[in-house]
Amino acid sequence: MFVILRLIRESYIFAFQAIIVNKVRTILSLLGITIGIFCIISVFTIFDSMENSIRKSIASLGNNVLYIQKWPWAMGGDYPWWKYFQRPEASLEDMKEIQKRSNLTDATTFFVQVGKTVKFHSNYVENVGIMGVSQDFDKVWKFELSDGRYFSPQESASGKNVVVIGADIATELFQNADPIGQKIKIFGRNIEVIGVTKKEGEDFFGNSNDKVAMIPVNFCKTLVDIRDIGTTIAVKAKPLVSNEELKDELTGIMRSIRKLKPSAEDNFAINETDIISKGFEGLFGVIATVGWIIGGFSLLVGGFGIANIMFVSVKERTNIIGIQKALGAKNYFILFQFLFEAVFLSLIGGLFGLLIVYLLTLLVGLVSEFHLTMTAGNIILGVGVSATIGLLSGIIPAWSASKLNPVEAMRTGT
Repeated sequence: MFVILRLIRESYIFAFQAIIVNKVRTILSLLGITIGIFCIISVFTIFDSMENSIRKSIASLGNNVLYIQKWPWAMGGDYPWWKYFQRPEASLEDMKEIQKRSNLTDATTFFVQVGKTVKFHSNYVENVGIMGVSQDFDKVWKFELSDGRYFSPQESASGKNVVVIGADIATELFQNADPIGQKIKIFGRNIEVIGVTKKEGEDFFGNSNDKVAMIPVNFCKTLVDIRDIGTTIAVKAKPLVSNEELKDELTGIMRSIRKLKPSAEDNFAINETDIISKGFEGLFGVIATVGWIIGGFSLLVGGFGIANIMFVSVKERTNIIGIQKALGAKNYFILFQFLFEAVFLSLIGGLFGLLIVYLLTLLVGLVSEFHLTMTAGNIILGVGVSATIGLLSGIIPAWSASKLNPVEAMRTGT
């Protein structure tokens, strides 16, 4: 144990001296390691942050929620697009039949969205997502209210002119005033504000409840013909019910509702968030590969730089190696001494690369809403790759140093 500690101490001292004595040469040689680690860890940091953001956005749609729609999220390669176009839209009647017949659903809701301008006196907000939703929308779609309440069953059934608005809409229309009880204009109609959603910001796809206004779908029907625009039935599974089980049940119910013959194709799509996740897996794989390729070339150059430093170090310390061997130092002591030194040098370059990535995450957090997070796994990866490059780069120089003849080595430089 004492010998190992002594090896580590001497190797650290020699590595530190190499930097102090030959600053420019060492810094230029370590630059490859620094750039390589920066490329790899920055790519993986961005990759992990994007993945977390995407998964969080997808999770907000509900992992146990299925969406019955006209169009599938993943188009079939050989299926003609015009057949999708000829399909009927999901309807309120379809939703009501599902509620009656399904035994596996925890909640079912219907919604449709159009873009309109919302006004309050002289203030207005353009391109607001006006969502006509059925009663159980709040049980399927994730959002919280910061003020007010959601629609009552009576308001939903009667199609009362009430609205729940997003946080951004409330801020722009009312500034510091209380929006609850105020009447805003949508489609030229006065609608009473009964609730405001809690501010949540945009997800990875740019969606946000902050810029959405929700009205009862029965009221929405009096304002716009919902038969000709994209409609959705969202169905949430009961606890312990898998998506496959629910999908099978919904397929049977929808085929029965649409009166499809056994040989007829489905004229509806049942979408789930897993389709989106699988679509991004290929992208993540490509990003990871690009990061390794770019970083790999830099690490290769950095590895040669470390090897060059170590060969020079062996040559400059040949006389010292001879004296150490004459005093009884074993070959393995010399070998590990130079290997540890190579690892220390490589780690220094790698740590600088990690520091740059960390500073980059702070800068991105200051100038944008997208948050980069350098995980512990990426830090360990950076340190591990640096140590491995140092070990591989130092093997040959360390081996040549350990095999030096002590007599000839002591004569060198004399």
